Amino acid sequence: MPTASSPPPTTRAPHSADLRKGRFSQPGGVYLVTTVTHDRLPVFDCFSSARCVVRTLQIEHTAGRAMTLAYVVMPDHVHWLLTLGPTVSLSQVVRTVKSVVAHQLNGQIWQQGFHDHAVRDEEDLPAMGRYIVNNPVRAGLVSKAGQYSHWDAVWV
Repeated sequence: MPTASSPPPTTRAPHSADLRKGRFSQPGGVYLVTTVTHDRLPVFDCFSSARCVVRTLQIEHTAGRAMTLAYVVMPDHVHWLLTLGPTVSLSQVVRTVKSVVAHQLNGQIWQQGFHDHAVRDEEDLPAMGRYIVNNPVRAGLVSKAGQYSHWDAVWV
């Protein structure tokens, strides 16, 4: 039975609970996280809303819960490459970011769940960072990554 804080069953993504089954996060592990806005609405087209996400990622970094390697805040989703801190799980970090942003923006901002990819040692982190920050170029929002305001990478 849904509670007052849970969305009606019809708004849940099919098999969204399956995304969490068997999920394990390794302290110090590197992860690429993608999370999407509710109904893919372009919430972060608004400059101040996008900066709210950026500030929240910075807070997680400063607190040592997730060291940000690269991120981009797109109009309807966020890509975040991070090294997980020693004291929390990946689910806890993502839940905190989504909760803080939703609270500060006063609304249902996020689609339930998130996608994550545990980065293997042999993967090229700077190349992943470049791929992330070039997302606005591939989406046709700008012609060069430097023209987009809502990204960062430790390699730049």
